[in-house]
Amino acid sequence: MKIARLGEPGQEIPVVIAADAAGVERTFDARPVTTRIDGGFLAGGGIAALGDAVARGDLPELAGAGALRIGSPLDRPNNVVCIGMNYAAHATESGALPPTIPVVFLKPNNTVAGPFDDSPIPPLSAKYDWEVELGVVIGREASYLGSVEEAAGAVAGYLIANDLSEREYQLPGAAGQWTKGKSLPKSTPLGPWLVPAAELDANKLRLRSWVNGAPRQDSSTADLIFDVPTLVHHLSQYMVLEPGDVILTGTPEGVALSGRFPYLQDGDVVELEITGMGRQRQKFFRAGPTGTTRQEA
Repeated sequence: MKIARLGEPGQEIPVVIAADAAGVERTFDARPVTTRIDGGFLAGGGIAALGDAVARGDLPELAGAGALRIGSPLDRPNNVVCIGMNYAAHATESGALPPTIPVVFLKPNNTVAGPFDDSPIPPLSAKYDWEVELGVVIGREASYLGSVEEAAGAVAGYLIANDLSEREYQLPGAAGQWTKGKSLPKSTPLGPWLVPAAELDANKLRLRSWVNGAPRQDSSTADLIFDVPTLVHHLSQYMVLEPGDVILTGTPEGVALSGRFPYLQDGDVVELEITGMGRQRQKFFRAGPTGTTRQEA
């Protein structure tokens, strides 16, 4: 079962993508169960309720689903919590030693975008970079958790994320600050789907990215320095994780920051993929000085 939201921004319809009795994958309208995919839905057992509704045949098929825009699988998350340098090879290409404790930073939740929306490069940006990441969606409140086993139970599901980053803003220099480099408009595409945690083994998922069809990143979550339960447990010691929060678990090597590839330019196309979680595609354009954005049809 895969959970998605289809439609124009602000008008998305929650849907479930699942196989019918004949094994054919179909898109079902989830509105008989919920009108929102958010923290309240997750905390209230919404994923199980959707699964039961699909099994009973209670959800109607959504006509014309294939023609609709795919939005972020979640209504705007409460918080987007990010982990830096969580793959040893990426830490090395960034000029840093692998961390011994998780490196934590935040992104504003208004950076979230759909997985196929056109993506603006900031007007003054010279070093805009891509990062394929496993996103973890929190399903219940988590604070001062007692064990990694308890932390694993707080995970509702997983999705693909692109943690777009402006390196000249982010890293040391005249005005290098992580928040500035990670807060730009539409810099957190999520989706296309939210996959329930019970349906994936997050410990061995292949992550890949391409720019203009050329391979960039190719790694596995088996290479994470800190795995998902460890991250959730660690974060819960310092903040309250709420249902609907998203944790971005870090990116593997193969980004432009490595010096091996050029940074993103107007007209470039980035594609991301994680095993069992679908694929993203963004076309990039240079934003105007007023912040003008556009979306590809």
